[in-house]
Amino acid sequence: MTFRKPSGIFPAPEKPLPSRCGVGGGGNGMDLPTMGVGSYAAPGWLFLFREAMRGGRTGEEDVEEAFDDATRIAIADQIEAGVDIVSDGELRRSRFVYEMYDRLTGIERLPPGRRLGVPGYDRAPHFVARERVSAPGGLGIAAEYRRLAELAPDRRLKVAFPGPMTFMPKIGPEGPYGGDRMALLDDIAGIVREEVGRLADEGAELIQIDEPGFTDTSHGLDSRACAEAVNSAIAGHADRIAVHICFGNNASRPYAPRGLARLLPGMAALDCSMLVLEFANREMADLYLLPGLSERYRIAAGVIDVKSFHIETPEEVAARLERVLAVVPRERLWVTADCGFSALPRWLAREKLHAMVAGTRLVRGEAAAQAQPER
Repeated sequence: MTFRKPSGIFPAPEKPLPSRCGVGGGGNGMDLPTMGVGSYAAPGWLFLFREAMRGGRTGEEDVEEAFDDATRIAIADQIEAGVDIVSDGELRRSRFVYEMYDRLTGIERLPPGRRLGVPGYDRAPHFVARERVSAPGGLGIAAEYRRLAELAPDRRLKVAFPGPMTFMPKIGPEGPYGGDRMALLDDIAGIVREEVGRLADEGAELIQIDEPGFTDTSHGLDSRACAEAVNSAIAGHADRIAVHICFGNNASRPYAPRGLARLLPGMAALDCSMLVLEFANREMADLYLLPGLSERYRIAAGVIDVKSFHIETPEEVAARLERVLAVVPRERLWVTADCGFSALPRWLAREKLHAMVAGTRLVRGEAAAQAQPER
């Protein structure tokens, strides 16, 4: 698909942008920078449009227009809320990682064992390798970032996509791999590494590798082995890399045991500049681990619970932030949600974004008063 380049449609920030706004820039002097994790809640009409796509009732230009419009909405909602670092909401993708397997060659999709009943991790796509796994055309994330930069010029930007530990467990290492899961993992890490390089070439300064698979235990790898795979995928780009580690968010349900302590050896071995971690949904547990981690990494702390319909007040957000600030130096702390907003209706995602920014402004000592989003 060829993206058309439009003129900028969003107002520039009130304050001039610094020359560098990635992880390595440390927020460029921003106090408690705010950002989403990556995905954003889709507008209702996008679900209908995807049904039309699956039914063969759309053309290439229809698809381009619809995804551009959905992305504009995600950008606008973030700007309206006052978020400092903007993403495209990943609305060109479906379900975070599922459609990205379509970019891979050498794999065969397996029929699901369960089709009926509630959604769940057992209904996620599963594959088996028939040839060496590759992505001749890349994963498409660099093109998404380029389009984001066109749609939101003069904004601080981030881009997020799945890492090797999230791709690998859904692919059986058959065919040329002969059951060797580590050989498969090495090939997938290479695919991710090439995409990181493309993003760096596009000028992306904040590249987030999403790794809920880091917390998975079904692949049989310990956290240090997981870190080795991620490090292979991000080699040479540590200053612009954040790694998001969460416990899964399929239909607002976690997948893995929700404690960080067992993951500490692997987290401490990551060659990145920032860790993006889930706290709000876990009642701010495991904060005691952050003093040591924050010596090496900037910490983006999740203070918005995306697995709950409870709308946080600014005061609740501020209280959570103050708890994190008790163990993390202020200049090392960024503010985010626990995970992406894709499992929420858009009205709720907007409310939570506004609460996140308003609570952060309270801690900054700024006026938190802000018009609430119109439904």
